[in-house]
Formats: sequence, structure tokens, C-alpha cells
Amino acid sequence: MSPIRFEKDASHIVTLTFDAPGAQVNTMSAAWCEALDEIVWRLDADKATIAGVILASAKKTFFAGAELNDIIQLKAEDGPAFFAGIERIKKSFRILERLGRPVVACLNGAALGGGWELALCAQHRICLDEASIQLGLPEVTLGLLPGGGGVTKMVRLLGLEKAFPFLVEGRLFGPREAAKLGLVHALASSPADMMDQARAWIVAHPTAKQPWDEESYRMPGGLPSTPRLAQALAMAPAMLVEKTRGLYPAPEAILAAVVEGAQVDVNTALRIETRYITKLACGQNAKNMITAFFFNMTAIRSDASRPKGEPRWLPGKVGILGAGMMGSGIAWANASRRIPCVLNDVSIDKAAAGKSYSSKLLARRMEDGRATEREAAATLALIEPTADIGKLAGCDLIIEAVFEQRALKAEVTKRAEPLLGANGIFASNTSTLPISGLAQASKKPANFIGLHFFSPVDKMRLVEIIKGEETSAATLAKAYDYVVALGKTPIVVNDSRGFFTSRVFGTFVREGAVMLKEGIAPAMIENAGKYAGMPVGPLAVIDETSMLLSLHVMEQTKADFAAAGQPYVAQPGDEVFERMVQEFKRPGRAGGGGFYDYPAEGRKSLWPGLAKAFGRGPADVDFEELKDRLLYRQAIETARCLEEDVLTTFHDANIGSILGIGFPAWTGGALQFINHVGARKFVQRAEALAKKHGPRFDPPAIVRDKAVNGELFR
Repeated sequence: MSPIRFEKDASHIVTLTFDAPGAQVNTMSAAWCEALDEIVWRLDADKATIAGVILASAKKTFFAGAELNDIIQLKAEDGPAFFAGIERIKKSFRILERLGRPVVACLNGAALGGGWELALCAQHRICLDEASIQLGLPEVTLGLLPGGGGVTKMVRLLGLEKAFPFLVEGRLFGPREAAKLGLVHALASSPADMMDQARAWIVAHPTAKQPWDEESYRMPGGLPSTPRLAQALAMAPAMLVEKTRGLYPAPEAILAAVVEGAQVDVNTALRIETRYITKLACGQNAKNMITAFFFNMTAIRSDASRPKGEPRWLPGKVGILGAGMMGSGIAWANASRRIPCVLNDVSIDKAAAGKSYSSKLLARRMEDGRATEREAAATLALIEPTADIGKLAGCDLIIEAVFEQRALKAEVTKRAEPLLGANGIFASNTSTLPISGLAQASKKPANFIGLHFFSPVDKMRLVEIIKGEETSAATLAKAYDYVVALGKTPIVVNDSRGFFTSRVFGTFVREGAVMLKEGIAPAMIENAGKYAGMPVGPLAVIDETSMLLSLHVMEQTKADFAAAGQPYVAQPGDEVFERMVQEFKRPGRAGGGGFYDYPAEGRKSLWPGLAKAFGRGPADVDFEELKDRLLYRQAIETARCLEEDVLTTFHDANIGSILGIGFPAWTGGALQFINHVGARKFVQRAEALAKKHGPRFDPPAIVRDKAVNGELFR
């Protein structure tokens, strides 16, 4: 069965309906490309008997784009064949848009990537007026560029400046924004209305052409040689490299394709575009990013880590213990998704201060038009601040977000758990303390689970769900559904000290501290982190999260080990944090200063006293080795988490490392980074680092096995 249905009505209007057999979405599969090729040649041959063409979809979405399974299999030697295949698709697109007959795209749902490029083949685009529909070109987020005409045509429709955010940043847009931009020409109230409008437009425009095929066409905003644009474009490459650190080739390729393509005719511009997409598609960066942001994300969104067979669940009311930074953020997460919550603290003033965090966020949203005064008031009404713990009675979920101290957490658990409604569950927002140990304070440990939110909660998309030894499948399913209802991305891990994200994050900041102790210049340490692809350097990030908190966690860990009759082994870098807090009284940003100074006005800067406090090492430091130490240390610890069954899936490891820790997206995640390097080369490099810097770099058996067998993590 063909993935494209050809129907010609009595008015001589042809409707091409995309309907891939047995698939949920339409993609540019080999079968689809072959079918399109045959159909456009048929249309061209019979155009004298055709009034116009309608592009439509039988799926819930219009078109999903390229077949990414094929792209991640590409090797360098596949470049010529890939190039030819892209050129073949574009030739079909050009035949379609140059038929001399009107072509209308009816967008009944999302049109992303190749789907939007297909829509751009039409001279007229009509979209259902539904806010949930997404349109645009997100290829850059997968390490690619829009290679099916997207770069060339968006620039010719919007001009260079206006097209940049949609190409270089991959910004998506909805139907109404598309209509304002002129990218969609009409909105429809229903599929039937859309088809009626399409037929009427075809009748009214019998000889429609694309703007760029008109003799009178001029590039909106001017050509790259326009003085104002030329000045901006001269600085653009440097600004882009400063942002990407040279680690993401796709934005640079898009910029080049935009500028080069704007200076030539359409067909030449399309060919330039093909050259760039071919190079990117056959490279490793795209494979890494597609693995993480498409396949791994798809696994999570498909509930791959959720227990099978458990009913769907949504709490009617959530209780939050502790109105500090985390508790107030969790309250916002609930209210902003229309889930009522009770925010409890030791005084009504503290609880009200926690609610004020949401007030500030809503004030910003009203300022930029994202929320009305009425919407803000309705959101705030969903947060009930209180000092009366009894107000938590009947909650379906209670989350404790109190200080990272076992005794305190046990106390609030014992007080609040009896207030849960029937079949309610209790969660701890701890970032390091083992859930099974905290569950000892619970009378129903099967209903006890860890929900590790990340700060700031309103910005961080990840939530790490931690299963205790007695956590039931039903409780895990409820926690998973709750995280999804908040609009967050859940990963599921088994219990251990530090779980996955905090454990691996600790290796990053400790390695930075070890480098400082070695006398390496602080600025070089920070730059090594940023040029490896981390959002900020290790010294800056521990300042933000607070060294004082790290010491409290360390003290609790020592106490736990002592209670279990086990010796505590100090971790590399701990001594640096202890000295910063105890000797220099610099616990971090919240405490007035840490590795950095934070003036009331002006930018932060590294504390000048660091060199005196920790000395200076050799001047001829290998910068590439510093970058390797920061990345390899995290990847090795991630592999150990998998080996120890803390992590159970490839997708949770990669997405958790990127969204939770800030592991560089260009790698595709911490385990995909090992695939990227190759297990054998990774082991060789890790062994060299271990010989020079210590056993923390010894690759675990699970990586050595992959190296011996020539396997990838999957």
C-alpha cells in the first residue's frame, strides 16, 4: 500500500493524502520518497488536466519529517548516496511547486522538520487554529540543519534576520504566530473548513507561483551585502562560536548556508544546503544528539521506565513540607499545572514567603504577556500557605523538602504521613540520602519514594525518581504520572547514596576542586569545564549549590557510616570545600562569597585569594587533559551506576546526565559519550588518566567488557 493516496475530484483538484501504512506519523521513508517521485512526475505530465493540488494527512499530525533511524546509521562513505537522495527529494519538491498550478498545504497537526519543508512547497498554507499544533524546523537541536529546502525558503520568506531564530535556534511556533509572520496564510476552524478554504483558494488562484519564482521577488530586509546586514554578519560567526564553544557544528553550518544561499539563485541555494546537511548527517555529533534528544527522549515519553499495567493517576491535592527554595519551587510546579497544593512551614510567615516565590514568577509572566492578571490570581489561589500541618489532611501526595538531615526528615515523615488520603504516597525530595533509610521512618514503606527535583524548579525540566528497597510498583507508577503531569521529564533509578545525578555531579565539582588543589589556575579550570561543553565551570556551580550544603551532606554520610560500623573514606576534593567553609568562611554565593566574589553591582569574579590559599602549579598545563578529566570522570561514574544497577536504562542515563547535571548535549549524554569515543579508546584514555591522577579514573568492568567485545551501550 502506497504511503500517498492520489485522488482527483470532479473539479480536477488532486488531493495527495499522506498516510504511512501501520505508522502513527508520516515520515520521509524510502517508500514515501519513491511514491512522491512517481506522483510529481505524473502531476507534471498531466498538469493540463489538473486545476490544483491539496497536500493533506490522514494522521493526527501533518508530517513528522526525516527517518532518523536511517540517519544514525550513516557513515562517511555514505555521503554521496545521501547527497543524491536529498537532491532527489528536492527535485520532487521543486517540480511540485513549479507545476504552474496552485498547491495548498492543509496542516491538520504538527509539521516539524521535513514536514514543514513539505508544507513550504505549497504556495498557500492553511492550518487548524489549535494552540497545541507545533510548526517549524527543530533540526539544529538534533545536530542537523533543515536540508529539504527549509533554510533557503525561510530566508526568502522572512529575510536573514527574522529567519535566524527559527533556523539557528530551532525555535518553534504555533498557528497564530505563523499567521502573523505570513508563514501560514489562513487559519481554519475544522478539517472540513480547511478543505473548503483550500478548494476555494485554488479556484481563485489558478496560476499561483512561489514568491521566489516571481521575477519581481526581492529578499525581505536586504541581501548579505546590505551595509547594515554586512556589519552584523561580520560579527556573527565569532558570536556563535562564543556561544557554542565550537562544539556544535550545526548552527555554524546553518549560518553559512543562510549567508551563501542568500547570494545566489534558489536552485543553487538548495544545493548549497544539501552539501551542509550531508556533512552534518554523516558526522558523529548528529548521531549523538539524535540518540539523546529523539530516541532516548522518545523512550521516556513512551513510559519505557514506568511499571507496566498500573492505572494512570493524578493527585487531587499535594502537600509540601518546607517552604524554602525547593519547597516554594515545587509549589509553583504544582500550581502552574493546575494541581492544588498546601505549602507548610514552621511559621505562617515562612510559608507565605514560599508562596511569594510564585507571585514573583507570575509578575514576570504578566510583564511579558505570558499570563493575564486573572490567570495569575487563579494560579496563586492553588497554593495554600500554612503553619498548621493538619491542613495536609487528605492529600494524595505529600513531599517533604526540609533540610538534608536524616533526623529532621524522619520527624516530619512521622508527623505528616498519617494525614495522607486513602492510597496516598509519601515522597522525599532528598538529593543524596538513601530512600530506603529514610523510609524506615514510614509505617508504609511500600508507599514511600524519592522525588529529586532540581533547582531552580521552575527552570529545570528533570525529576529523578528513586525507588527504595520496598517501594511498590503502584507507588512508582503514581510518582511517574505525577512528574509527567508537572510537565517534567522523569528518569527512574534504584536506591543508593547520591542516587545517580548527585553522585555524578559530585565527581564534576570534586575534580575541579582537585585541580585547584594541584595549583592549576582557577580561570583555566573554569574554562576547561565550559570548553568541554558544561554550562559553567565546576567552581562556579558549587558556589551556586553551596559548599555548606555539601559539608552537611558529608557530615550526615559520615554519621551513617559510623552507625553502620563502616569507615568513611574521604572523597577527592572534600578537603578544599572544608577549607573554603571552615578556614576562609566562604561557603558559596548564598553565604556572600565562595570561589567567586559577588559584588552588589557588577559581574562576579574569581576570588583573588585562591592562588594564595591553594598555591600555583606548573604553567604548562595540558588544557585538553583538563577537559578530559572533567568529562571522563563523570562518564566513568555513570557507567559505575549502570554496573551497580543504580541506573537500569541507557535512556535514563543520557537524559539524566544532560538535563540534571548539564553534561554536554553534543555528546548525547554520559553513556553515549563512551560510544562516541569508542569503548576501546575510552578505556585506553581512562587508564592513562588513572596512572597519572589516581584510581578514580579506572574504567569499570562494564566498560572494559564493551571494549573487549567491540560493543556499544544501548
